Amino acid sequence: TPIVIQYTILSNNWGAVHKQDNGFLRLADFNMAGMMAEELDGLDMSFERIKIPSAGSTVFEVPGENPGEPDTVKEFSAVILYHHPLHAYYKTKYTGGNQPPDCGSFDGITGEGDPGGNCSTCPLNRFGTGENGSKACKNRRRIYVLREGEIFPLLLSLPTGSLKEFTKYIKRLLSKGRKSNSVVTRFTLKKATNSGGIAYSQAQFAIDRPLTGEEYALIGRLSEQVKAYSKRVGFEVDNAVEIDSDEAPFADPETGEVIEPLK
Repeated sequence: TPIVIQYTILSNNWGAVHKQDNGFLRLADFNMAGMMAEELDGLDMSFERIKIPSAGSTVFEVPGENPGEPDTVKEFSAVILYHHPLHAYYKTKYTGGNQPPDCGSFDGITGEGDPGGNCSTCPLNRFGTGENGSKACKNRRRIYVLREGEIFPLLLSLPTGSLKEFTKYIKRLLSKGRKSNSVVTRFTLKKATNSGGIAYSQAQFAIDRPLTGEEYALIGRLSEQVKAYSKRVGFEVDNAVEIDSDEAPFADPETGEVIEPLK
């Protein structure tokens, strides 16, 4: 019989009693590195994905109880364990499979392959070099999240149209002295329109609640494990995401300024 833990969150506006069936405290007996080595040796290293739809839909697809039958939800809450930029350039249009990019970067700073080098000065990393005014080198951001009551992370791959909102959210957290893995984040979607008049689904982020000290200690340990495994996840995970509808330049509707995402 699982132990039900009841505890009180003491913070400025959070108050109240938070009841969960172990919640994030289940991580106390979980070691992802050991589980990976023992249970997934030789198997697929990928994480199950949370999908952002195209064409302006405002519901996520999240892994459900039955494989192949995802649940659709308006919002979900999870801790951001780790996040990093991902750049990928294909000389020819990606058509599926496990084909690696001609040039790729897991840090958004240095590309490996052809042409390789400094991402910030690469001409392929500029708007107007790709289809519909987009970048020839696709910029995304991988976010590894953990929902409460679960012990294995999920992967959310943010497309270009959501990078600005994520950057703003991370900056808000930092301005309050918080890290992204110290709070539970609420994820939602809104319908937006890019500078080319195409509707797309844009992710929104807000603090749900801060973690307790005990939770944060456990989350911190898992964050390090996820960071260590993140570079083993192939580019095909992100290539499978629909990108045709949201890759045009994203300009501020008031100033016309294209704001680059967080590095």
